Amino acid sequence: MKSLNSLRSQLKISTVSWREIVQSVVPLALLCVALVWLTLHFVHTAPPRTLTISAGPKGSTFYNNAERYQKILARNGVTLKILESQGSIDNLHRMADPKSKVDIALVVSGLSVSEDTSNLESLGSWFYQPLTIFYRSPKPLARLSELQGHSIAIGVEGTATRFMALALLKANEIEPGGPTRLLALEGEDARKALLHKEVEAIFLSGDSSPPATIRELLHEENVRLFDFEQANAYVRRFPYLNKLMVPAGAFDLGENLPPVDINLMAPAVELVAHPNLHPVITDLLIEAAQEVHHHASLLQQAGQFPTPAMHTFPVSAEAARYYKSGDKSLAYRYLPFWLASLLNRALVVLVPIFVVVIPSLKYLPQLYRWRINSRIHRRYAELMALERETLRPLSDERRAELLERLRDIEKAVIKHRIPGSHAEQLYILREHIGFVREQLAHEAPEEPAAPPVQ
Repeated sequence: MKSLNSLRSQLKISTVSWREIVQSVVPLALLCVALVWLTLHFVHTAPPRTLTISAGPKGSTFYNNAERYQKILARNGVTLKILESQGSIDNLHRMADPKSKVDIALVVSGLSVSEDTSNLESLGSWFYQPLTIFYRSPKPLARLSELQGHSIAIGVEGTATRFMALALLKANEIEPGGPTRLLALEGEDARKALLHKEVEAIFLSGDSSPPATIRELLHEENVRLFDFEQANAYVRRFPYLNKLMVPAGAFDLGENLPPVDINLMAPAVELVAHPNLHPVITDLLIEAAQEVHHHASLLQQAGQFPTPAMHTFPVSAEAARYYKSGDKSLAYRYLPFWLASLLNRALVVLVPIFVVVIPSLKYLPQLYRWRINSRIHRRYAELMALERETLRPLSDERRAELLERLRDIEKAVIKHRIPGSHAEQLYILREHIGFVREQLAHEAPEEPAAPPVQ
C-alpha cells in the first residue's frame, strides 16, 4: 500500500487504473529483462571447478610443475587433472583437437604442428628450457657449421629437442639426407653415445639435460659445452629463442666448470589455453606460476617469471589485464574464492539495473500520463474525422450512420476508466462530442453560388 500511495502521489491522481499502470510498467520490465540477458550473455558464468592440463612424462619438469600448480589451485577449490604426454608437441596436438577436452598445456615456444592452432592463446611464459649442445673435440668450436659431416644425436621424433636441433642445423646448412648423420637419440641414450664415441655431438634440452648430467659431461676429457658466440644473431633469426649467459664455474666452483662464460640458447615454456578460459581461472593460474617460478635460479633472475614478454601465441586479454594490474579485485583478495565469484557475478547483473533501470523510474509518471492522454487524443482524431463528414451534403441514411458512430465514440469514452486527474479533459471531450452532434442535427450548409461571369 505504501508503494501504491507513493505512486499516486507522484502521478497526482485520485484513482489509479491498474491496467494503465501495468501497461506502463511492462516496457520498463522488458528493458530490465533485456539488460540482464545481455549482461549474462556477454559475461562469463561461474568458474569451473575442474581443469585439465596436458603436461609431460611422469617425473618430468613439466609434470612436476603441474603437480605444484595442482596443489595451489586446490586451495581455491579448483581440481587440476594432470594428463601425461610425450612433451610439447604432443601437448599442442591435444590443444588443437577439440575432442581431447584439454583446457591448458605447457608448450615450448616456437613449436608448430600440422593442425590449426590459430585460436590458441598464451597466459605468458613461465620458465626457460635451455638447449645444451655437447661435442667431442680437442679445441672449442665457434660455429655449428663445423659439425658438418659428423654424427649428431638430435632427439627422437616428435620432441621439442629435435624440432629446435633441426631448425638450428638447417640455419647452418646441415639437413637430413646430407653427409651429416642425424640420429634419433635423446637423454641418457645420447649421453652414452657421446661418452662411447659413437657420436661427435648431442643436443639436449629440458629433462634430458639436468644439472647433474651437465656437470658429469663437463668433467669428461675433450667433451665441451657449445658456446653460442653468435647468440645475438640467433636471437634475431629465431625470435622464440633467448640468450642466456652461464657464468664460469656455475656447475662446479671447485674445478671452475665451465672454465669461461658460456652463451646458451633457451626458448621459454608457455602455458597455452583456449580463448574461452574463465578469467578467474586465468588469474589463479598466473598466481600459481608466480608462487612456483618467481624465485631466482642458475638461469633466471628473481621475479623474472611468469611474464607476457616472451610468447609465440598471442597473450590472452585476461592475462594481459592481470599482468598490467598486478592484482586481483577486492572481492577475490579478501573473500573465499567461490564467495567472491558469486558476488562478482551478482554485481554484474545488479549494477546495470541500479544504474539504468532505477533512475529511469522517475519517467514512469510521464509515461503513465502519456498513455492516458494518448487514449483521449485518439478519440479526438476519430471525432475530427467524423466532423469533416458534416461539411458535405448528407443523406438521411448517412446522417444516421454518422450519429451511430458518434454514439459509439461517446460510449467508449464513458466506459473507459480515466483517473480523476484527467477528468477535465474527458468532459471537454464530451462537450466537443455534443458540438459535433449538433452539427449533424442540422442540414449541411449549401455551397456558395459561383459569381456571374462579367
